[in-house]
Amino acid sequence: MSVEFVEYESNVDIRFPENIAWFDTDTDCSVVLSQPHTDPELWNRYVDAAEQSYRRHGVEAVVDAAAIRGGADTALFWTVLDRGGNMVGGLRAKAPLGGADDSHAVVEWAGRPGLAMVRKMINDRVPFGVMEMKTAWVSDNRTSQHAITNLLARTAYHATSVMGVQFVMATAAQHVLELWKSGGGVVAPIPATPYPDERYRTKMMWWDRRTMVNHSQPEQITKALHEIDAISTRLVAG
Repeated sequence: MSVEFVEYESNVDIRFPENIAWFDTDTDCSVVLSQPHTDPELWNRYVDAAEQSYRRHGVEAVVDAAAIRGGADTALFWTVLDRGGNMVGGLRAKAPLGGADDSHAVVEWAGRPGLAMVRKMINDRVPFGVMEMKTAWVSDNRTSQHAITNLLARTAYHATSVMGVQFVMATAAQHVLELWKSGGGVVAPIPATPYPDERYRTKMMWWDRRTMVNHSQPEQITKALHEIDAISTRLVAG
């Protein structure tokens, strides 16, 4: 299967008049795609929930809730809500990067082997548009954790379509990124870094809008294209 994408044209100034929501049958949850200025209450709920989730693993400092609370560097965010309205997962995408120093990855690899490779990979791709996914979390108490993770793995499709970028990147523990491969992400050949502490081996993953369908699970492609169509329809109507 192949998918044609338009040439890169940054949509960095896009503003949602309202959020975009849909129901996902695999997770039995609603998904909300929005922006901090559009949904300040939902955004604050997301930040609080992410901090609580990371705190359970003793790494809440990674979220840096105080720094991101204003939403200035966040172009998009996704939340997953169960039928009771409880938030059970989410993540955010930083605005398109202007260079490697805009990425948190340089902090994660600071003083470690691979830092030069991290910088080069980002800087080489910046002219084509790069967004960085951050602060992803899924509730520990959900029986559908795997389905929610699959859903979040498809958000790279949403981000490239909405924002016009070619690349999406993320950093996470290697075992987490293994789950994200379903949505077309490819783990970069960069040495792992012990971030945020020695318990973790953090790696970098890239999605390329021109090739990620070749790396996605077939069912993920089908679902992502339906979601992109729904998102695009809403944006045009808005």
